[in-house]
Amino acid sequence: MSKGTIKKVAGPLVIAEGMRDANMYDVVRVSNQRLIGEIIEMHGDEASVQVYEETSGLGPGEPVESTDAPLSVELGPGLITSIYDGIQRPLDDIMKVSGTNLKRGVEVPSLKRDIKWNFEPVVKAGDEVEAGDILGTVQETIVVNHKIMVPYGIKGKVKKIKAGEFTVEEVVAVIETENGEEELTMMQKWPVRRGRPYLKKLPPEMPLVTGQRVVDTFFPIAKGGVAAVPGPFGSGKTVIQHQLAKWADADIVVYIGCGERGNEMTDVLNEFPELKDPKTGQSLMERTVLIANTSDMPVAAREASIYTGITIAEYFRDMGYSVALMADSTSRWAEALREMSGRLEEMPGEEGYPAYLGSRLAQFYERAGHVISLGKDKREGALSVIGAVSPPGGDISEPVSQATLRIVKVFWGLDSALAYKRHFPAINWLTSYSLYLDNMEDWFNTQVASDWMENRQKLMGLLQDEAELEEIVKMVGMDALSAGDRLKMEAARSIREDFLHQNSFHEVDTYSSLKKQHLLMQLVVAFYEQSKEALEKGASIQGLLKMEVREKIGRFKYVTEDKLDEEYDRIEKELASEIANVLGKGDF
Repeated sequence: MSKGTIKKVAGPLVIAEGMRDANMYDVVRVSNQRLIGEIIEMHGDEASVQVYEETSGLGPGEPVESTDAPLSVELGPGLITSIYDGIQRPLDDIMKVSGTNLKRGVEVPSLKRDIKWNFEPVVKAGDEVEAGDILGTVQETIVVNHKIMVPYGIKGKVKKIKAGEFTVEEVVAVIETENGEEELTMMQKWPVRRGRPYLKKLPPEMPLVTGQRVVDTFFPIAKGGVAAVPGPFGSGKTVIQHQLAKWADADIVVYIGCGERGNEMTDVLNEFPELKDPKTGQSLMERTVLIANTSDMPVAAREASIYTGITIAEYFRDMGYSVALMADSTSRWAEALREMSGRLEEMPGEEGYPAYLGSRLAQFYERAGHVISLGKDKREGALSVIGAVSPPGGDISEPVSQATLRIVKVFWGLDSALAYKRHFPAINWLTSYSLYLDNMEDWFNTQVASDWMENRQKLMGLLQDEAELEEIVKMVGMDALSAGDRLKMEAARSIREDFLHQNSFHEVDTYSSLKKQHLLMQLVVAFYEQSKEALEKGASIQGLLKMEVREKIGRFKYVTEDKLDEEYDRIEKELASEIANVLGKGDF
């Protein structure tokens, strides 16, 4: 264990000398208060340490001690429902030790050592096992069945395996390997900066269904995909992430509050335990891990919180679960990188961010994916990452947004103008995109409806036409438009107000199944196409626009799932009869 002394303190950066034997990324304990830090640069016997706690009051000459191990997380039963800080210390245990005013240097185990978990083995003595194989299961919460896996690098024959109640430190199995016997507990450690290995990455061909119409229909994210949600203050980033955490088709949710304001994190911590999980009827926390790292915590800990969160998410992915990770927000992490880079006196890149900003972001997002896990049973797991970006003033030409857009395949551009019009989700349909669409076309067309993509194209085309026509309307007024163009404008308004606008606080409209999205799309398309035909046959545009059925199309989104077909047939008949009525009047 290498020991040195502090030479210089500059905010979260501490330079220690006498650390010749230490390695890059080793965790160190700084000063007599034993603050946690990580070595991020070595020059001879001098180590630059980023400290994950407040460094005020530290001075030269105080001891620095390396633990000779990289920053690692503890993985095992007890993760779900936990609320951690950026370096995986449970906030409730810290509070027991230090009271409401958090003290520095608090050492508490990440997984509780006193809780006994009921371990049920699925292998028996004499079985051959390899890394990734499931040894047994623990029913961690009502919703999550925690699979205890053979740690990476271990292969051999099961000599002994026990059933019953154990803590995470007690031995549950003994494996005979080439290098002797290995005693296994229900807990394993993993260095956070290293992605967990898997057998094979699968192509992104299946959507992560979210129940949000603008996402699923227009800009879907694949299972195991990555998406960025950039947007200015107040445009609804957090609302979208909450909606996705609640409704997305994921078994486990990992929510990282990275450098967000304390009150936003408090909202999450208060709301998540109270939110009812629509799939199970239990509290949403029964399948959630929260990592709370607020803006007033030391900046260096933001980097740790991002890596801690994704390592926990990969662990559940390896069990064969679909995991959704929300990082709110990667901009704050980038600010921390900028501050540390400045303290290290590195050559700055654009706007003072370090030149390696893009590669750091890529290393994080690349850990997402739909994979076949290690182990004989070839489990499929998926880790989808949704990163919020908070560009200053909503300007996405700044370096963090641009570096993120070069990596991610889905861009949900939030628009403050839409948010001010009370249009939520405020995802701008003209600037957003999803590069997974081509891969997932077959899935939508075979699993939902054969004309899904065709309808989507029609809606998108109408919205783009509307944007062009709006320029003309601004110059010469609505009356100058032809009847056909006015119909286009009205159909686009119907898409915006009836289809894209979704009320996350309405008990029915908060989640829209793919079937409902498809039927609503068909109704909007039917209104436009049948009205267009009627116009060509001489119907009046005023008569078509005043049809009462238009309101019923708009209200279709509030219809409950069990009445969809019946209501759809009724509206379709009404639409045909009202159009015939307008034509019959011949009201030229």
